[in-house]
Amino acid sequence: MTLGPPPGLASLCTIPYGGVWKNPPAKSIPPGRPFQALRFQHWQVATGTIKMSWTFQTAQAVMQSAGHKKERGTLSAGDWEREALEMIAERGVSALAVEPLARRMGITKGSFYWHFPNREALLEQALKRWEEHDTRNLNTALSAIAAPRERLISFFRRVGHERLTHDVYSALCAAADHEQVEPVLERVANRRMQHIASAFEELGFESEHAAHRARLVYSVYLGFLQLQRQHQTPSLSSHAFEAYIEHVIATLIPG
Repeated sequence: MTLGPPPGLASLCTIPYGGVWKNPPAKSIPPGRPFQALRFQHWQVATGTIKMSWTFQTAQAVMQSAGHKKERGTLSAGDWEREALEMIAERGVSALAVEPLARRMGITKGSFYWHFPNREALLEQALKRWEEHDTRNLNTALSAIAAPRERLISFFRRVGHERLTHDVYSALCAAADHEQVEPVLERVANRRMQHIASAFEELGFESEHAAHRARLVYSVYLGFLQLQRQHQTPSLSSHAFEAYIEHVIATLIPG
């Protein structure tokens, strides 16, 4: 069915039911709106007169509507998880929230609810992604190195690399009592210390002494992260940082 324009606007084109009137009268366009679409909302026939209701829609609104469809189609759950980890690394676990994260990504929060029911679900999946990434890196960096001393040296040198991994871990340590964070920290710490202790055992340490030395090494690592958050450490790319790492290696790892 095709309907004609309202009385007094007969010079304008007709539009189909449910269509968009693309040529509204100039006098009906609000100032500052260079393009308008006049969308037909509903119609009613009564006593031979067609009554119509119209709403103006700006070009920006049309583009946003199309953008929402694009967001749903192009953003994955992984995109949200990765950006959540970046936010946690920079501002801490407590700062993670849906709306600020969406603004940070330059999109609306509608895409979020296609992938996660709430903020807690996002945090859970982001932490899972980070833990899996850390496990892969640990296996690659440590397990793949045959010589135990070189394996231990590699652990310390990793502090200067994988910035996001270490920044996230530092932020998680600051929220260690969070119910979703605590079990992740425990698993990661145990896994790392097991690798370190195994290396010390290969160097000839008794099992108990190897476990003690592993805790000591890991304590130094955690202390460095804490000092880093307080801006009390040299830049990771500086000569001073390299000198510090060499001192730690010489002190804690037997030659």
